[in-house]
Amino acid sequence: MDFVAELEWRGMVQDIMPGTREQLLKEQTTAYVGFDPTADSLHIGNLVPIMLLTHFQQAGHKPIALLGGATGMVGDPSGKSEERNFLTEEVLQHNLECQKKQLAQFLDFTSGKSNEAEMVNNYDWFKDFSFLKFLREAGKHITVNYMMAKESVKKRLETGISFTEFSYQLIQGYDFYWLNQNKNCKLQMGGSDQWGNIVTGTELIRRKSENEAFALTCPLITKSDGSKFGKSEGGNVWLDPEKTSPYKFYQFWLNVSDEDVSKYIRIFTLKSKDEIESLEIEHQAEPHLRKLQKALAEDVTIRVHSEEALQNAIAASNILFGKSTQEDLSNLNEKDLLSVFEGVPQAEVSLSELEKGIDIIDFSVEMKVFQSKGEARRMIQNNGLSVNKSKVNLEKKISSADLLHGKYVLLQKGKKNYYLIHAI
Repeated sequence: MDFVAELEWRGMVQDIMPGTREQLLKEQTTAYVGFDPTADSLHIGNLVPIMLLTHFQQAGHKPIALLGGATGMVGDPSGKSEERNFLTEEVLQHNLECQKKQLAQFLDFTSGKSNEAEMVNNYDWFKDFSFLKFLREAGKHITVNYMMAKESVKKRLETGISFTEFSYQLIQGYDFYWLNQNKNCKLQMGGSDQWGNIVTGTELIRRKSENEAFALTCPLITKSDGSKFGKSEGGNVWLDPEKTSPYKFYQFWLNVSDEDVSKYIRIFTLKSKDEIESLEIEHQAEPHLRKLQKALAEDVTIRVHSEEALQNAIAASNILFGKSTQEDLSNLNEKDLLSVFEGVPQAEVSLSELEKGIDIIDFSVEMKVFQSKGEARRMIQNNGLSVNKSKVNLEKKISSADLLHGKYVLLQKGKKNYYLIHAI
């Protein structure tokens, strides 16, 4: 498999150093991508470099995932407008362990094959590195003029940049040099904002050892409207199900616009060119069915979470947007229930009141579903109110028997208006 050709049809090549394709076609090659450990979970923006490594391994090459235990203490100025806050060593270590587990979902670290993936932490070679030694080993070989010319540095000079962040490209460059010398790593990949840092590494390798080194970057992913990819209304879309539920994760991909979906399905799935083009034809014939979005959402949700998580997410989606029953609602676990109905109006009711039973008209008015008893009566008589997805009549009393997970009652007025009641 021609790795570069695979990336090119997927739209995943921004910059590539001359000779890179030839090196990869010549022999099995080792490449690395760095991951920033400033959070205890990767997010969907990180899926782009993860997919670079995944395709790289599938092409028969050896991927290295570098976790920046040392660089995470410094901070990369690329794409940043201000200095980063420092994290403690304990927090960084926790973040590294969490990210390690997530990366293992995508790459083969255990097969014993010659291209088995490897995970490294740059803290291991920097922890005993003295400042004077660093100046001799790295600083001596790269001029200040060379470093100042980098776009990431020039942008920050307007607002101010500390020596700590200014030195980041030297530290990242030394990572590449260390991996080149110790792991025979010849290629570094990353987002296009990393090009300056990456070529500093190739330059350091050339000046210190005269070894060959190459660079490849992927375009930064944006939405068709120019806004940043990877964030929802609630912020980052995380790979950790505790931070972003599988339901929300699935919905994020399902709601991708028609303008973006063809680009995203090439980048974030392993589907072949023929599969994608066939899906695009089907999608164009019946765009209202959103076949491309569904294929994208299902593929990514399974690979990040699981088949079971996908089925739960689909079931949860059907409860909110499709036809579903009280049984479907009862089968939803508490986390998914809260995730599905996050943002709907919520209210509280005393558990002791529920144990006595509350008339449905009184209850729905008290919970502010209706503004008056007259409105409540008319809607209920016209089958306009459901409790836990079941239509109710005027004889209905709400009691503790109606509680989902012993805590919640779901009211639905009409087709789209939901109210989640918490019993306390």
